[in-house]
Amino acid sequence: MRKRRLLTTVLVTCLAAAALGAAPAGASAGLRQVLFVGNNWEGTADVIAPSGDYAKIARVNMVPDKDERLAEIYLNPIKLAFFLGIRNGVGEGHDQLVDDLYTTPDGRSVVASRPSFADVVSIDLTSGRVNWRFPVSGFRSDHMAVSPDGRSIAVSASTSNTVHVLDIETGKQLGSFKTGDKPHENTYTDGGRYLWNSAIGEVNTALDAPWQDFTKGDRKLTVVDTKTFQQVKVIDMRERLDAFGRSDLSDAVRPVAFTPDESKLYFQVSFFNGLLEYDVATDRITRSKTLPKNPDTSEDRTTWVNDSRHHGLSMSPAGDKLCVAGTMDDYATIVDRATLREARLVTAAKPYWATVNGDGNHCVISESGADQVTAIDFATGAKVKSVPVGDHPQRIRIGHVPDGWTGPAGR
Repeated sequence: MRKRRLLTTVLVTCLAAAALGAAPAGASAGLRQVLFVGNNWEGTADVIAPSGDYAKIARVNMVPDKDERLAEIYLNPIKLAFFLGIRNGVGEGHDQLVDDLYTTPDGRSVVASRPSFADVVSIDLTSGRVNWRFPVSGFRSDHMAVSPDGRSIAVSASTSNTVHVLDIETGKQLGSFKTGDKPHENTYTDGGRYLWNSAIGEVNTALDAPWQDFTKGDRKLTVVDTKTFQQVKVIDMRERLDAFGRSDLSDAVRPVAFTPDESKLYFQVSFFNGLLEYDVATDRITRSKTLPKNPDTSEDRTTWVNDSRHHGLSMSPAGDKLCVAGTMDDYATIVDRATLREARLVTAAKPYWATVNGDGNHCVISESGADQVTAIDFATGAKVKSVPVGDHPQRIRIGHVPDGWTGPAGR
């Protein structure tokens, strides 16, 4: 009971600061807030204004060591097999060169996970050079999360069922823990005391019929104490979904969003055009929302990218609106959290992520099928602006750079 009380402790200020992109505790003065957009297939990050006109500020090469990494891979038959497997599987025929990314508290570097290179790197934003590199266990890195104080970063190592937690300045491992199959999303709660990881299982096989769900592996939420890296709780959403009467849904938890008081967790699951609400204190699913289908979307689930139907979820700082990326249905929409009614559907090409902009007024989605990001007004549900970026944008994160920064030298 004591652990549960600790787990459900609410720290509204920490969540609100994270949602608005406030500088982490201890961040240096003289920083400018920006949005970093990771262009996964291109291996670059576009840096744009966090609100207003979303003007482009700079582009950062996230693979300055590409030749070295490729030489290393091609000389190792096992690494090469996994590298090509990523390209032809989850990469949809492309190398995955930048998945997730966060800046350091001093704004001098950006840290990114690079799935095809199975690593995490820190890139100096002045020189464009690699500060440090951490090879993850196994053969692929995935989603990350930065702690509320900005000092540590958690990365999923998807083929070894491990989450590594690193010092963001040095790249040294602070700890690690085991998860279910194919760890994916990471989320800090309670001011950084707990770390939640969702394991999504196998998402790049063609065994997608509902009766083949058992082939997808061990999917669960693992919650650990960030001081000891010991499990606090393991949540099997299969049991909760069955109890809620939705045994038809997958239990592979995809993007998530907590309410500001961390009492409710909203999440997407594989193959579902909608979202679910989970009450943390009572440990049960309380509501579900099915969103519209695009009539042009094939009902052949094997054609949906990595078992996604909808993939991308964020919440307004006030906690009253959700922003949903309807990936395979080619739209995004704002959902009222009280009623779960959706606003207008904003047409978007394979939207892959949703985040909150710098002033908290807009949701920004990555349109991976159109190589642009689009801002949507939380209040009205209307599209505000689209901005071109690089090839296949995915993760979008608030970051900070020094005042006057216009990109690495020699870019």
